[in-house]
Parts: sequence; structure tokens; C-alpha cells
Amino acid sequence: MLVNGVWQQNWQPVQSEDEDGRFIRQVSSFRHWVTADGSAGPTGEAGFKAEKGRYHLYVAYICPWASRTLMVRELKGLQDYITVSVVNPVLTEQGWQFGGFDGADNDELNGAQYMHQLYTQADPQFTGRATVPVLWDKQTNRMVNNESADIVRMLNTAFNDLLAEQQPEQAALDLYPAELASAIDELNGQIYPRLNNGVYQAGFATTQLAYDEAYANVFGMLDELESRFADGREFLFGAQLTEADIRLFVTLVRFDAAYHGLFKCNRNRLKEMPGLHGYMHRVLALPGVANTVNLKHIKAGYYSIKALNPNGIVPVGPYSI
Repeated sequence: MLVNGVWQQNWQPVQSEDEDGRFIRQVSSFRHWVTADGSAGPTGEAGFKAEKGRYHLYVAYICPWASRTLMVRELKGLQDYITVSVVNPVLTEQGWQFGGFDGADNDELNGAQYMHQLYTQADPQFTGRATVPVLWDKQTNRMVNNESADIVRMLNTAFNDLLAEQQPEQAALDLYPAELASAIDELNGQIYPRLNNGVYQAGFATTQLAYDEAYANVFGMLDELESRFADGREFLFGAQLTEADIRLFVTLVRFDAAYHGLFKCNRNRLKEMPGLHGYMHRVLALPGVANTVNLKHIKAGYYSIKALNPNGIVPVGPYSI
């Protein structure tokens, strides 16, 4: 991690833990918002107006949080509005690295070798972990935001006026409709701690107590969600895709390839839960979503975590999602 802008130690997967060995995730630090007119968002400073070609996303296909932002970029038709760089999935002693892997990009925008160099470029005294996703402003050469939940919501609305004439269908797509907002927030509030982060708490637990607790949360949430689809609904809230579906999908699509084995979430595979497995494939079939999923990156990235897989052996299977 970085301490006062200086890289201090080899990359470690466990960001922090409590006295009972529970994994604790770092809070995001850069919280400005892109808005239609450049006014301030819920957090941060004003001055980040939605403009075609102004912004750039740094992402990793391995990372479910980064993949949320890629999904919204695709679903909202923002490929020509926001450029993207994909980091190498294999985690190095200095964290995320650019280039050197099939499908990974060099940092043509800022010339960084490692992601942490972008953080010190944004803040020379930065202390913390250099995470993805990062939304970067090419015009002012500033880091706008590194919180995926924020980026998902700003991409959902900020560019609608620009999209309206040429891409009215994408402009009309609302992943956080007002009439479902409270229900989405409530469900997000269950899925995140029990499943999205729950698999990490199981995988990185350092005590049996912490692991058992996380394991119970993961499969309790999966069982509840499996029951939710028993009525034949298409998405979590019926026929309408929302950001809650995006949050759920990114965990489900990695489950059998990484979390089942490496993270010891092994009661059953997702393929053995027909409601959730079918739902995952419905989301995967939506236009552009498959472009955000790279199984080779996912497996290479997770199985490069030396604390969990010291010999770095990447399993041959599964071959498909």
C-alpha cells in the first residue's frame, strides 16, 4: 500500500481485519461526481461536466466492483463517450500492473506502470490501497472517483442529455428508478455484506469463526435469492433491470470459477441453483454484457493471490460460465 505517497510493502490481499479475523474492506477516497451540467454531486467538488471523450475508466476484468462500471458503460451505450484501460489480472508485489497479459492494456493516457502511480499522481501524499475502478478526467488530469457505486449511478444519468438524440433507448434506460429506489437500496444493503463482500470475507478469513460466519452469510443469501426467482421473474424486481441486478451478477458470474474453490464457498456450485444460474445467463445475454466478462482474466487474477494459492497454479476448469 501507499503511505504518504510512498509504496511501503508488497501487495497483500487482506486490507484490514477485526479482532475476530474478519476481512474489512477499505473505504474509497476520491468521491467527485460527473454531472450533466458540471454541478457538484452528492459528494466532492463541482466542475466535472459530462462531455464526450473527456473521461477514462481504469478497470480490471477480475474485479467485480470494476466490472459493475463496465456493465453500465455498455448498457448505457457510453463506449464512444468514455475510454477504458484494462490492467493485468495477475497481481504483482506492487498491486495492479499495466500490460503484459493478453487483453490487458498499457497506460497510454498517463504512462503509468502500476496503478498506485496514478494515485500518487492524483495525490502525492495519498495513503491507502490503489484500487480499481478509477474514473479519470482527461481534461484536468484528475482522478474523479474510485467508488464503483458512485460511478454506476453517475453513468446511469449524467450522459443522458448527450445520448438522447442518437441513442434514445440507452438514454431512457434507468437502472435506479425513483419508484424502486428504496427497494433497491434495501436489497443492495443485504446483497453487499452477505454475498458481494461475503465471499471475500470467507476467502480471506483468518479464523474459523470468521470463515463459518461468512460461509453462512453467503449461502443464506444465495438461498434467499434462489427462492426469489421461483416465481419465474426475469430480474430481481421483475421485468426491469436495475443496478441491484448488476451488483448481483458480477458476483454470480465469478462464483464457480473462483469463489467456490479458492474462497472455500463450496457447499455447491452456482450451476446447481437453477433459478440463479438461469438468471445469470439472462443478464449475460443482454447487449454488451458479455464484453465485460473475461474468464481467463478472472481465473488468472484470483489464482495469482499468493496468500491463498502460493504456487500460482491456475485450474484448467471451468471452461465456461
